[in-house]
Amino acid sequence: MVTFVVSMVLLVLGYMLYGRFVEKVFGPDPNRPTPAIAHPDGVDYVAMPGWKVFMIQFLNIDGTGSIFGAIMGALYGPSAYLWIVLGCIFAGSVHDYFSGMLSLRHNGAALPELVGTYLGGTAKKVMLVFSVLLLMMVGVVFVYTPSLILYKIPLWAESAIFSNVLTWILIILAYYILATLCPIDKIIGKVYPIFALSLIFMAVSLGISLFSKWPAVPEIWDGLDHMGAAKFGMKDHIFPALFITIACGAISGFHATQSPLMARCLKNEKQGRAIFYGAMITEGFSGLIWATVSSYFFYADGWKEVVPEAMLAQFNASGLQLNQFFDAPTVVNLVCNGWLGIVGGALALLGVVAAPITSGDTALRSCRLIIADFFKFDQSKIAHRLMVSVPIFVACFALLYWQIENPNGFNTIWKYFGWSNQTLSVFTLWTITVYLAKSKKAYIITLIPALFMTAVCSSFFLVSKIALGLPEIIAYPVSGIFTLICLIAFIVFERKLKINDKIVKE
Repeated sequence: MVTFVVSMVLLVLGYMLYGRFVEKVFGPDPNRPTPAIAHPDGVDYVAMPGWKVFMIQFLNIDGTGSIFGAIMGALYGPSAYLWIVLGCIFAGSVHDYFSGMLSLRHNGAALPELVGTYLGGTAKKVMLVFSVLLLMMVGVVFVYTPSLILYKIPLWAESAIFSNVLTWILIILAYYILATLCPIDKIIGKVYPIFALSLIFMAVSLGISLFSKWPAVPEIWDGLDHMGAAKFGMKDHIFPALFITIACGAISGFHATQSPLMARCLKNEKQGRAIFYGAMITEGFSGLIWATVSSYFFYADGWKEVVPEAMLAQFNASGLQLNQFFDAPTVVNLVCNGWLGIVGGALALLGVVAAPITSGDTALRSCRLIIADFFKFDQSKIAHRLMVSVPIFVACFALLYWQIENPNGFNTIWKYFGWSNQTLSVFTLWTITVYLAKSKKAYIITLIPALFMTAVCSSFFLVSKIALGLPEIIAYPVSGIFTLICLIAFIVFERKLKINDKIVKE
């Protein structure tokens, strides 16, 4: 628990100190009209109060990944704490802040537009396809995971309708359609603050429970080795698997598709640090709490406190390891109900369920806007929004149907989502780095995270069985060479900038 407490303090200091430094590097202008003020459209460009925009941004980014990812990531051991803290402060929050602020400076431009501006037209087209596919996977994943939690709630255990996972899938899909099409302040602007409060309640309640129990969870000085390999026989390596598994709690490319949504709602550029950098730090707190809960559950026998006798009998008869039988959604259900009681558990579960649902609907909304922006298709009329949205929802439904019919469908989509999500962050970080270099600003703050995530994503693509599945002796050196090539290419680009600037001055 000492590591947990120190990690929480470091996140606060990260926001206060490094967040202010990052803000100074960008240089927000409080007198510059924001897109919501300059050209409001009543649908997507709508100025809203800063606190409300923060709540929406927090829920947009704090989906299943920060909760389930932290639970699964904690199985690797205390190294998860390091990744959440360092990743959140020096990579994720910087990534979210600049993607939001760059969108502000480019009239609320979506991610593919920003990538095209700084990395070129080819990169823009690649990013369009990549972003649309990722956002549809987010929508599908974030329909399925909350449905798995909702249908297991004891309140309607006797109901043939609401104890069916398909019922909840259809209900959530119907909400997604409505939220994607309506003006952002009509549903999202009114419902999200309530969901945000439930999510905050969940985090605070579980945090208090952790402090009251003060469990003997693994600490950072117990070693940074792969504890799950020794206890549960997990075969994947910490690098790169940990950095793909824990995404939303450290850095997530998905966030770069969400920040532009809120960039279209800000009243003042000075709000950026609290909303973009601050929301990511807040998500880091959520990740730390669930990582610690998971450590207690799996490594300090915390599971014995919350597992009912009937489920315990099933577990003993299954012959499975703890991490195989008690998946992330099951851990969430057991801990919330076991620690917080019926009422508290229901409120906490509402927060856990709200996080992926609210991320899913804004993912599909962002998907609509990215496509519409690329083809310069006006979205002020409902008929135009339908023309873009209907094909998106048809594709999502087909992917969701495949996932349900395939026994291993969810795990397959989750793995592809995890890799593509982090790969998107690589594109975003390189885009920001080029922007900073062109602006003669401290590009080192994103160059280092860009190189690290390039190494993570390239090595995972090369070594993972869901991709090329190359032997490690080949995959890791090739990944290192590719990362070095990216660094050399940037150095050449940066030197050309200096030469051109020198010529212009002469």
